[in-house]
Amino acid sequence: MRRWLVAAVMLPLVVACGPSGGAGQSGPTAAWHPPVAPGTTGSIAVGNRPFDLHVPVGYDRAKPSPLVVLLHGYGSSGAQQERYFNLTPESDRRGFLYAMPNGTTNRDGSRFWNAAEACCDVDDSGVDDVAYLERLLDTVESTYSVDTGRVYLVGHSNGGFMAYRMACERSMRITAVVSLAGAVDDGALCTPQRPVTVLEIHGTADATIKFRGGTRNGHRYTSVDATLAIWRRINGCSAKADTSAPHLDLEPRLPDAETGVTSYSAGCRDASRVELWDIREGSHVPTLNAIFPPAVTDFLYRNTPRS
Repeated sequence: MRRWLVAAVMLPLVVACGPSGGAGQSGPTAAWHPPVAPGTTGSIAVGNRPFDLHVPVGYDRAKPSPLVVLLHGYGSSGAQQERYFNLTPESDRRGFLYAMPNGTTNRDGSRFWNAAEACCDVDDSGVDDVAYLERLLDTVESTYSVDTGRVYLVGHSNGGFMAYRMACERSMRITAVVSLAGAVDDGALCTPQRPVTVLEIHGTADATIKFRGGTRNGHRYTSVDATLAIWRRINGCSAKADTSAPHLDLEPRLPDAETGVTSYSAGCRDASRVELWDIREGSHVPTLNAIFPPAVTDFLYRNTPRS
């Protein structure tokens, strides 16, 4: 399991706390004292599991903002995952609220999300991370002006599994998910109430969560192809693939533009979409270059017009 540690992102994140204050207002003319001020990152409590929230520089509570929730990989943390994905500048540029929670810590001292039988509650603690993330959404939505038609989950590995679980079980709260090196545990158990836009990003040489599927902790997880098929079925998309988009250069250590783009949008209900970015010879923790944050954000904004 130590291989799940996101070693490339262990540098600490400096968290700037905004001014403290009430979580709302009593009337249209009452002073608003946000727990985290615009242009800063600070901690917000949800029971005994606080999370970091970045409020974009131009935040205007008169205009509902999208919300992005980052879900870290096994053994990592919200702060470390942000060092890897670097979405805070995109939050300021595009104007979305940005939450960075932490999973719980197991007996080995590794943080995890209880996302699926295959990943990653190795202690069988049974922690209810679906309920925790719902409380996180409730907290942000009750404190800030959130466009509830544009709530996005972005996860890596264990966090990708957790993003899919939330989409399967709480689709009325989730508009789209982006998973890097994640998978669906069991497609038969994924019964969302409405379509959810999905982007899977996966290295073809991933030795931890294999592109063609595999087992972990004695339980199977789906291949990338099966994951896409599950969401095409759920969203009502045609199986006809569109590969006309130009390749992306996400991994600077690999030659040329190594990442293919395969899209499924024909027939999808509610303007949803299913898409794959396959990193040719990419690993479980690819080195991501500077185009990754805007590319992911652009995908979310372009393909989820549900507001």
